Amino acid sequence: MTDLQPVILSGGSGTRLWPLSRESYPKQFLSLTAADSLLQQTVERFAAVAGSREPIVVCNEAHRFLVREQLQALDRGNAGLLLEPFGRNTAPALTLAALHAVREGDDPVLVVSPADHHVADAARFRAALSEAVAIAVDGRVVTMGIVPTRPETGFGYIRRGAPLASGGFALDAFVEKPDSDTAARYLADGHYFWNSGVFILKASVWLAEIGRYQAPILAVCRQALANARLDGDFVHIKGEDFDACPSDSIDYAVMEHLAGAKGGAAAAVVALDAGWSDVGSWDALLDVKRRDANGNVAEGDTHLEGASNSVVLADHRFVAALGVENLIVVETADAVLVANKSRAQDVKTITTALKSAARTEHDTHLRVHRPWGSYECIDAGSRFQVKRLSVKPGATLSLQLHHHRAEHWIVVTGTARVTRGDETFLLTENQSTYIPLGVQHRLENPGTIPLEIIEVQSGSYLGEDDIVRFNDAYNRE
Repeated sequence: MTDLQPVILSGGSGTRLWPLSRESYPKQFLSLTAADSLLQQTVERFAAVAGSREPIVVCNEAHRFLVREQLQALDRGNAGLLLEPFGRNTAPALTLAALHAVREGDDPVLVVSPADHHVADAARFRAALSEAVAIAVDGRVVTMGIVPTRPETGFGYIRRGAPLASGGFALDAFVEKPDSDTAARYLADGHYFWNSGVFILKASVWLAEIGRYQAPILAVCRQALANARLDGDFVHIKGEDFDACPSDSIDYAVMEHLAGAKGGAAAAVVALDAGWSDVGSWDALLDVKRRDANGNVAEGDTHLEGASNSVVLADHRFVAALGVENLIVVETADAVLVANKSRAQDVKTITTALKSAARTEHDTHLRVHRPWGSYECIDAGSRFQVKRLSVKPGATLSLQLHHHRAEHWIVVTGTARVTRGDETFLLTENQSTYIPLGVQHRLENPGTIPLEIIEVQSGSYLGEDDIVRFNDAYNRE
C-alpha cells in the first residue's frame, strides 16, 4: 500500500467572499457548503483514502488555533502544523511541507490540496486520486484537471497531451485565464481542463525539482525549517529566516517547466469530474447549493418574493428580497454586501478599500475567536465597551493586567474561577466582580459547560493591545 501524505495549504484569505470571510477568519474556516467547514471537508476527504497519514497543514501563524480547533472537532490529529509568519505563495509552502515529510528518512507520495475547495462526489475523487497516485509512484508530477462544465473565464486551464500507458495524460501546457470566446473554444475542443491546484508527487521529486528550478526557495526553506521553534504540534517558522524566501506559485516555480516534457520529471494530468468548486466567489454557491424553484440560494432568516437567480444569506437579522434578480445579498452583524451577480469577482475591491481607509471590517468580525473561546463586542462608546465572552470548558485566559482600563465581569452561564491580585475565588450565575486598573488577573472555566461572561470595560483606552501577559497557556507573546 502506498504511503500517502496529505498536505493542506491553508493560506488563502478569501477576499471575494467578504463579508463572511475576513482576514482573521477566512473562507476555509467557514461552513459554506456543508455543516463542516471547507478545511474540515478537505481533511475528511483525504482521511477516507486508504494509506493516508494524518495531514500536514501549512497555514498563517495567526490562524494556528483555528486550524487546531477544527481538526480537534473532527477528532483528527495532524502530522504537523507548519506556521508561516507571512505568505510567500504555494511553492515555498509545499517545500516546507516536503522537507517536513522527509525529516525521518521517509519519501511519501504528497497529495497537495488547497484547504478551501468543495468536492461533491467523494467516491469519484478517490478514484481519480488512486489513478494519480499510481502515476506519481513512478516519479511523475501529477495534477488533477477539472473537466469543465461551462466556458469559465475565472480559472486557469491545463491543456492535455497524449494518453499515458500508466494512466492519465501528458501535461502539455498551462494556459492563463481566457476571454469568453477562447473559453468557449476550450470547452468545445475537449483537450482542456480547469486548473484545480491539486498536485500528487513524491516528496523527493518535489525537492529535486524545486532545487533544479528555484534553488533559493529550497535553500531558504531548508534553513527556516532547521531554525523553526517547536511548540507541541506547532512548527513556528521565524520571520527573519522566511523573509528572504522568494514568493512563487507551484505552477510558475516548477510545473510550467515540466509541461510538455521539458526536462526534469515528466508531468501528467488526471481528469477529475466530481462536482468540484473552488467556492471562489458568491455566485459559485449557485452551482454547489440547492436552489429553489426560481434559482435562488437563500439561507438564514430570509423571505424571497419574486426573486430569481440570487444569493441571499442572513447571518444575524431578517432579510427580505422583493422582485430582484441576479443579486448577491450577504448580511452579517457589522456589514452587508449587495452586489450584482456579474460583479461577484470584484468583491475583493471592497476589502481593499476598507483596508485603505484603516477600517477593521476587512479583518475581523464582531465575534473574535481566541484559543480559549471567543469574545464579541456588544456596545461601545466614549470610555466604555461591553463584550460577551465565551470560555470553553477547561480553558483559561492568560494572567494579565491592563494599564488603561478596569473591567466588570458578570457571569451569565457556567462557573468562573477568578484570580485577582493575590486572591482566587469562584463565581456562578448572576454573580459579578470588579478588576481594577493595573491589577493582575485571570479568568478560567473549571466546569464542563461553556462559561458566558458579560464584560464591561471602562477607561481612557480600550484597545486589545493594552494587555500585558505574565503567563499564557497558549504560548502567545
